Amino acid sequence: MARRFETDAIRAGYDPESTYGALLPPIYQTTTYLQAGPNETKGYSYSRSGNPTVTFLEKRLGALEGAKQPALCFATGMAALTCLGTALLKQGEKVVIGDAVYGGTVRLYNNTFEKFGVQVQYVDTSDLAATKKAITKGTRLVILETPANPTLKVTDIRAVCDVARAQGALVAVDNTFLTAYYQRPLALGADLVVYSTTKYIEGHNATTGGAIVTNDAKLYERIKFDQNALGIILSPFEAWLTLQGLKTLPLRLERHSKNAQAVAEWLERDPRVARVNYPGLKRFAGHAASVKQATGHAGMLSFELKAGFETAKRLMQSVRLVSLAENLGAVESIITHPASMTHASMPADLRAKAGITDGLVRISVGLEHIDDLLADLGQAFDAAHAGANNRRKAVAATA
Repeated sequence: MARRFETDAIRAGYDPESTYGALLPPIYQTTTYLQAGPNETKGYSYSRSGNPTVTFLEKRLGALEGAKQPALCFATGMAALTCLGTALLKQGEKVVIGDAVYGGTVRLYNNTFEKFGVQVQYVDTSDLAATKKAITKGTRLVILETPANPTLKVTDIRAVCDVARAQGALVAVDNTFLTAYYQRPLALGADLVVYSTTKYIEGHNATTGGAIVTNDAKLYERIKFDQNALGIILSPFEAWLTLQGLKTLPLRLERHSKNAQAVAEWLERDPRVARVNYPGLKRFAGHAASVKQATGHAGMLSFELKAGFETAKRLMQSVRLVSLAENLGAVESIITHPASMTHASMPADLRAKAGITDGLVRISVGLEHIDDLLADLGQAFDAAHAGANNRRKAVAATA
């Protein structure tokens, strides 16, 4: 019987009757498994290669994505991106990556995969003409983030997949910001979906993890081989915690979205703000594309102050409820300075081309009461701009 997302988020991938009737999947905290004879197993031999608790999570994530295969789960989101590259790319092949992506993705492909002869090119994937020009016959893989981190730039997934398919390239979509609850890249033509499960999927700042999902059985087997060979599978306890967080994903995302929309509209009304990046705003450049391929906008936004970087820095240091930290997608609201934190390893010229300016501020809007969030941001805005005014007065007095 077909089930809805909310039901599968709680029940898919695990049957209590397969154990002792435990409603929560057990944590199989074991390294190795008894064998009846040489290579005669009950499905598991060594937990680097597979673990029942991890399998429960992999089945659930695959079901939520509507995939023909279970997901493959990794120790971190970066481990998933690493395995994506090792499994699919060879020396001399080319990977095209969106220009606005997580800084760790750029660091990995620039500093590691280029060292092994992989050609890396960055392109504004929201510009279909530029994307067509970048994806050539030598392109093996295209990696998209949409909405992108941290500019929230939106890429038309189906259009890029059509371009890539014509050139024989695979498309992987990092769906961390929206998850399968709001966006289904496989249904839009993508070959693979990549996650940092650390973020919205687990949702409580308690684990690190990553996942890859695909419909293609051959791609699945190639990635699974490298998952084992590289030894980067998710641990059973992390998988168990992620399973618990996943149960409330739909409820959390609805609240994240509601709060983020309110914060984005509040920022848009403030005359001290130069621009706000949030796909839920009708004036945002990617709004129409987002509505076409996604059913919601989740909790990520970014903005820039007219007063510039120093005022933005004071603002981030003035928040009291919101936390200045590196992460996103958790129940707690988090404010981040991408240029010096999450994207510091990204070359300055690439940051500039992607629109990641020194004055850009990113907020992962959490689940606190919206009035408390707006009150905290309001006092931080006032404190930051008061500091700027006092500094100008001091300079004028000494002139």
